[in-house]
Amino acid sequence: MKILVCISKTPDTTAKIAFTDNNRKFVTDGIQWILNPYDEWYALVRAIELKEKDPSAILHLLMVGGADSDAIIRKALALGGDQATRVNAEPTDSFFVASQIASIAKSENYDLILTGKETIDFNGASVGGMVASILNIPFVSLAAKLNLTGSSVTLVREIEGGEETVEAKLPLVIGCQKGMAEQRIPNMKGIMGARSKPLIVKEPIAADILTEIVSFELPPAKKGVKLIPADNPEELVKLLHDEAKLI
Repeated sequence: MKILVCISKTPDTTAKIAFTDNNRKFVTDGIQWILNPYDEWYALVRAIELKEKDPSAILHLLMVGGADSDAIIRKALALGGDQATRVNAEPTDSFFVASQIASIAKSENYDLILTGKETIDFNGASVGGMVASILNIPFVSLAAKLNLTGSSVTLVREIEGGEETVEAKLPLVIGCQKGMAEQRIPNMKGIMGARSKPLIVKEPIAADILTEIVSFELPPAKKGVKLIPADNPEELVKLLHDEAKLI
């Protein structure tokens, strides 16, 4: 079985975010980049678990990004995987990224393609579905559990008010979320081994860019807490009604 895990880099959640060029561009100076948690903790770790159960399985990693992504890719290789590929292009549009992934997936004939449910910066949750559409294979999103028996896959998805169990056949694209696996930390053996694992760089194929950033906007600053004396419930009711709009 051949497994592909699609990974991406995102700003650290503690990074201070700013924009330039009339709020059209994200300021990257001084930003600490990390491996997207949904890709790392759930998609990649679950793929590693599948490979541990079946040592004959082949596990590849794929990222669309510039050379500054290589350190993050090496971290992913340190967790597990046989080789990685980096498409040498900036991931400016979901369809462009999906086209690059699908192009490589076609030539490699992967049985299973795993992605995180979304990236924590743009929260688009669109790449996995686009990859599946281009490849003309099924896609299951928001999967929290994955069991594989031969070519049959059983998935559990969280839905409003409960869970949904889905069965599908390989090949398949899956968007993974919390519950799929438990976070792992690379050990020294993995870190040392990652240095010698193949990291293949490929130039992007021609693909349409269907969206563009019109502007970014920071959320409004948090307002201070208002303390209402216990002997003034009328004021509390008024604030709940007029400002919080709860009643």
